[in-house]
This record gives sequence, structure tokens and C-alpha cells, in this order.
Amino acid sequence: MALFALSWTALRKAVADLSDEDFARPSGCRGWLVRDLVCHLVLDAQDVLITLVTPAETEPTVDATSYWRLVDPPTGDDPLDALIPRLAAAYGDPALLKFHLDDIGSAAGRAAEFADRTDLVSTRGEVLTVNDYLAAYVLEWTLHHLDLTAHLPSSVDPPALMPARLALERIAGVPLPASMSDKDALLVGTGRRAATDQEKAALGDLAARLPLVLG
Repeated sequence: MALFALSWTALRKAVADLSDEDFARPSGCRGWLVRDLVCHLVLDAQDVLITLVTPAETEPTVDATSYWRLVDPPTGDDPLDALIPRLAAAYGDPALLKFHLDDIGSAAGRAAEFADRTDLVSTRGEVLTVNDYLAAYVLEWTLHHLDLTAHLPSSVDPPALMPARLALERIAGVPLPASMSDKDALLVGTGRRAATDQEKAALGDLAARLPLVLG
């Protein structure tokens, strides 16, 4: 819960600190501007709110690690991915998008704070504890924090880089090279940037499995 709150608060602050011009910059998500990514975060916050009030009565089917599935890299054909830029553009004024994220994002943060971490909730056809659900989102918030600031002239790194790296390694089932920083491990591991020749050598056979795309 502490890591969820820490990473989510830092990400929302990073959005609040954006200038209007920053919203038109590219993000670390291929094909999306910063404004598109912020719009996606609004939907993520909605998902948190919905999931936390969707109780389940069966035993857990996934945990914080198995919640994420490794999928093929996106092709650009996903209807939701195509919808996001149109929805983001409809806001017009970046201040409106900022306000919406702050409004619903704050609510999602409060809902997470007050939730019983042992409760079972249902999402995406799976059942897991609130604690595991919130833990899974630490990786989501951290990766999107990196995406948000990928092309900004100055930025602060997200606060949960190491926990996010460990989560990615658990999902992959293998450790990433110790010679790589947590930030580089996340960026290279998820295909947000290409590995250098030195990193490819350190990755060894794992290089052929990259990128690790989560779905």
C-alpha cells in the first residue's frame, strides 16, 4: 500500500507540474503524446476505483505477479489504443485534463487507502486480494512515470524503480543483469529503448525474449 501511494502520488505530481507545451511532446508510449498518456492514466484511475468496489467470493486466481501476462508487442490495431488520442484531444485545454486526473486520481488514492487489503476483488475476469492488486499497479505507475517524462527536458525519476524492477523480474522469471541500473533494466526490459551492445552482452539469451510487454 505504501509503494502504491508513493508511486501514484509522484506520478500525479509529475502530471501537475507539466506545462501546457509539455502535453504536445511525445511520450515514452510509441505513438502517444503526453496528453494521450495522461488520458490513459485517467482510465487507469477509473479502473482502480471500479475494481476496489467489485467484490469477489471465490478464491484468488492470480497474485501481484501473475496478474500481468506477457503479450506480443502492440500492432496499433487495438481499438482502445486508437480511441485514447481522440479522447485526449477532446479535452482541448490541458488544464481540463489535469483537473480530471487530479479529481479522479485523488479519489482512487483515497479508495486504495481505505480499502481492506485482505478483501478479494475481481477484475479482467480474475480474482485477487486488494493488496496484490495495488502491488501490481506499482509497476504500472512506475513505467508510465518513465513514459511521461521520457522526452521532457528535466524530470525526476519515479520513486519505486527498484520494486518495479523486481516485479518485472518476477514476471519474466529471470533476473535482469545486475550491471544495469533499475531504470535501464525497466526501459530495456520492456522495450522502451533498445539495448546497447554492452547491455546485449550482459543480457545473454534473455535478449532474444525482449521486449517484455505486459497485458
